[in-house]
Amino acid sequence: PSNFKKVDNFESGFAMPHLIVEYSQNLGVFPEAQALIELNEAVTASPEFPDESELKSRFVLVDSFAIGTMPAQRAFVHAQLHLLSGRTAEVKQDLSARIAEVLRRLTPRPAGVLVQLSVQIVDMDRGSYVKERF
Repeated sequence: PSNFKKVDNFESGFAMPHLIVEYSQNLGVFPEAQALIELNEAVTASPEFPDESELKSRFVLVDSFAIGTMPAQRAFVHAQLHLLSGRTAEVKQDLSARIAEVLRRLTPRPAGVLVQLSVQIVDMDRGSYVKERF
């Protein structure tokens, strides 16, 4: 359609990032709105992201999950930052640390529950990624 605008800035290195944070329902009330603001601020403060409007962030509550095989009180928070491939290991480490710092501060810690926090940087293939604005 003529009202679609294909975005061709992949070659210039723009990130097109997606931040997805999953967490287990047994964490209770997660301050999602506050976390989204702080995560977006932390990630877009990186020089990798010249345009803050490129970051798409969301939380996903996981109702059905298992952690290990033993019956124990366990919970998790797992963040994935998807960005176009080509970043150095140092850049990825910096972004992981930024995300982990925010989640470490804001993740609920119910009494008697072991909470596991993880952050993963996921490379998106530049050749197959499609993005349009309309």
